[in-house]
Amino acid sequence: MAEVTIRPVQSSRDVRRFIKFQWVPYKDNPVWVPPLLMDRRKLIDKKKNPFYKHADAEFFLAERDGEVVGRIGAILNHNHNKQHNENIGFFGFFECIEDQAVAFALFDAAKNWLSAKGVDAIRGPASPSVNDEYGMLVEGFDRSPAILMSYNPPYYPAFTEAYGFAKAKDLYSWYLHGERVFSEKFVRVSEAARQRQGLVFRSLNMKDFANEVQNIHELYTRGWTANWGEVPLTDEEFEYMAADLKAIVNPDLVVIAEVKGKPVGFGLSLPDYNEILKDNKHGWLIPGILRILLFKKRIKYARVVMLGVLPEFMNSGIGAILFYETGRRINRNGMPHGEASWVLEDNVMMNRGAQMMNGQIIKKHRLYQMSLR
Repeated sequence: MAEVTIRPVQSSRDVRRFIKFQWVPYKDNPVWVPPLLMDRRKLIDKKKNPFYKHADAEFFLAERDGEVVGRIGAILNHNHNKQHNENIGFFGFFECIEDQAVAFALFDAAKNWLSAKGVDAIRGPASPSVNDEYGMLVEGFDRSPAILMSYNPPYYPAFTEAYGFAKAKDLYSWYLHGERVFSEKFVRVSEAARQRQGLVFRSLNMKDFANEVQNIHELYTRGWTANWGEVPLTDEEFEYMAADLKAIVNPDLVVIAEVKGKPVGFGLSLPDYNEILKDNKHGWLIPGILRILLFKKRIKYARVVMLGVLPEFMNSGIGAILFYETGRRINRNGMPHGEASWVLEDNVMMNRGAQMMNGQIIKKHRLYQMSLR
C-alpha cells in the first residue's frame, strides 16, 4: 500500500478538496447531515473570517496515490491563551477514512506545526474555536447532529486515544420533551420565583437589531467568559456571527431576561434546520435555502444554543426560570422536542436545571488534550 503524504492547503483547488472531503467518511451514513458548502468555506477563510485576526492556522490534506484520504487543521488561538493564561494549540476539522495510519499522520502534522510554535499542549477538536463546532462525539452516534453541532464516525475517538490524547472535558447534550418538562410543581415554582424576582422576559427586537446584538454581546462577554475554555468574541466576530444568524433566527426564541429594566441574562434557541437539510445531499446553497423556506414549519426539534445569566445573579434562581421560559417558548412555537447542547459536564447549575426539567443525556462530545512537554 502506498504511503500517506501530508501537505498544507495552498491553492483554491486544495480548499475545495479540503471542504468536499467531509462527504467521504459519511457516504453511507444515514444519520449525518451534510453542511452547506458556503458555511464550510467561511469557517476556514483566513481573509474574511475575523477569528483569524487573532489566530494562526494551517490546514493539511492527507493523500494516498493522489486521492485525499484525510484532513486536519492546526490552530493557535492567541485570545484563548491570553484569556486562560495557557500556552496551548488546537486541532480541528479532523476527518479521515477508517485507517489509523492516516489519522496518525494527520495528528503528526498538527503536532509538528504547533510544536514549532512553542506550545505546551494540544487540545481539540475545535473547528476552529469554542464558539464554532467543538468536541468529538463519543456517545450518541445513532442520532443526527442538531444545528451547529458536530458529528463524527465512532472510530474517530479510538484513533484519537490510540495516538495519545486523553480526555480533558466532556460536553453533554440534554434531550427535553414538552410533555415531560412542564410538571405542575416546576411551573408553580418557576412562576413564583419570577414574581419574587420581579423578572420580565422579552423577545429579540428585530427592528432594533444592531443595538440588540450589542446588548447581547455585553451579556455574553460578562456571563460566559469565566467558563472553562470560553473565549470572548471580539466585536467583529460577534457581528459576523449575528449576521449569519439573523436570517434563520426566530425572535421569540431569543429570550432576554430583565430585572427592573436591566438585562441580566439571555437564551438563544434555534429551530433545528438540520431536520430539513438532511436531504440537501450536496450541501448546495440554493437548494438548502429553498428547503428552509418551504419546509421550516415541519421542524419539530429545537436546539438551546446559549443560556445564562450575569455572574452576580448566578445563585438567584433566574437561570432555572430562564431555562423554563425557553422551553415554554420552544413548545408554543410548535417544537415539542428540544436539545440543550452543549453543557459542560461540571456545569452544576445547567445540568441540575436540565434534570429538573426531566431531561435525558443523549449525546456526549469530548475535548481531548495531549501534552507536548
